Amino acid sequence: MERIVKERDRLLRRSARLLGIVGAAAALLCLVLPGTIELGSLAVLLPFFALLFAGLYRVGVSGSLVWMGVAVLSGDAIILLVHFASTGLLAPITGVGASPTGLTDGAETAIRFLASWTTASVAIVLVTSLGRMLLLAAAFAATLAATLFSALAAPDGLVTLGAVVAGWAVASTLGSLLGVGVVRAARRISNIGRAHRAERQASETEAQRRQGARLLHDTVLASLTLLAHQGLGVSTDAMVQQAGDDARLLRQLRLGTAPLPAAAAEYNLKTPVEESTLGNTLEAVKQRFGRMGLSVSWHGTGQVLLPGHILDAFLGSLAECLENVRRHAGVEEAHVTITDDDTTIRAMVTDNGVGFDQSTISEGRLGFKESVVARLREVGGNVRVFSAPGSGTTVVLEVPK
Repeated sequence: MERIVKERDRLLRRSARLLGIVGAAAALLCLVLPGTIELGSLAVLLPFFALLFAGLYRVGVSGSLVWMGVAVLSGDAIILLVHFASTGLLAPITGVGASPTGLTDGAETAIRFLASWTTASVAIVLVTSLGRMLLLAAAFAATLAATLFSALAAPDGLVTLGAVVAGWAVASTLGSLLGVGVVRAARRISNIGRAHRAERQASETEAQRRQGARLLHDTVLASLTLLAHQGLGVSTDAMVQQAGDDARLLRQLRLGTAPLPAAAAEYNLKTPVEESTLGNTLEAVKQRFGRMGLSVSWHGTGQVLLPGHILDAFLGSLAECLENVRRHAGVEEAHVTITDDDTTIRAMVTDNGVGFDQSTISEGRLGFKESVVARLREVGGNVRVFSAPGSGTTVVLEVPK
């Protein structure tokens, strides 16, 4: 918020400088027009205009109250000097008598620009706090007094006074609207930032939940399912080893360490390498399912390099497909064919089992929806399934290199 306040103050200062300089330039232009004021009187006014321009410029740079005072006082001085020049009071200085027509239209217009535009521009900066608003009231009173003094000699003095009041009111309102608008915009941006952080946190929480669900499904729930079926088709040694791995993983989780999926959907707590050789890990998958009674025949590519996170997703999905074959296909053998091209690696998992109707897959089946499909899609991969009752199943897994 502190940075927003600084940006707000900078915007107000630059707005005040722009409006003030434009008003001062317009007033000077009115005064230099032929017949508006005597050249001697104009020469007396020029140093005050220089001081006015310098004060307005410095207001835009630093916002110092001193320079605001310089701008207001020099503007009020010019208003009084224009009046004095029109009434002949500057004759001892300029050596020129008073204008026979008094305050000309050009001079009166210049006074209006100075009083209702140039000096009023500081009001844009003086509305940000109570203390500054007191200075705003003092500056307005000084300008109004100078204008009132000069307006006595003008035929449209009431119009000039009305213009002064209106100009200061508009400048004050503009400053207030800019200040409040910037603060409100900052608050809304902050609210959007908080909403974004909350949404990101919710997404991260959901991703962690899904990872945890996959972890439990691929390890503990798989072992519990084997136990529920009395370890049908799995040797006692394989069951003991699998249960030991699950117990070690759960013990590490209880200590607060986040797991990382390792090869063959086994989880450990070691940071995976950035790039792994696929052939070195396919053997681990084969040995794992061999212990559980499913013979896996490998065909095709033997050595392919993959980034660590893609390899984890690829092998996790492959292991889940083989687990589905072991549990549901009713066969003891599966075939895995690995192929690759310039951009993609594919694994085709085939069995001659009972097959299934894809439309009957429940939305709540975590094994296929999460551990296969969602896992690969998170790394830019894809899954295709070909199956029919009594005709076996073929699943094609694809991941980018």
